[in-house]
Amino acid sequence: MKPRHPHRSEDCRAVSEILQRVGDKWTVLVVGKLGDGPMRFSELRHAVGGISQKMLTTTLRGLERDGFVTRTVFPTIPPRVDYELTDLGRELLVPVNALGEWARLNTARVREARMRFDLAHAA
Repeated sequence: MKPRHPHRSEDCRAVSEILQRVGDKWTVLVVGKLGDGPMRFSELRHAVGGISQKMLTTTLRGLERDGFVTRTVFPTIPPRVDYELTDLGRELLVPVNALGEWARLNTARVREARMRFDLAHAA
């Protein structure tokens, strides 16, 4: 008997795990900002805008855990901490930037499609 689909479940899980990390709102914004170079936590929080300290911390830890970001602590008073994209993180910029550009170019078309759908399915 042939499988119903050609994809192996471990491939699907791997893709799903990565998309969960890079597909959330804050990860895309943080990776985009770090694409300009290393930033301190407070600079990054200000640059992203609207992100809470807790959410930025959680996002950065996840990115660091997955190998997209490095965290460097400098022994100063007060301590200075810089965040920077790794090689893997810089590679991630390519599809993230492409997706962001696509979204900016197609937002109106998506809104129109949603409106047509909602009107057709109202009532």
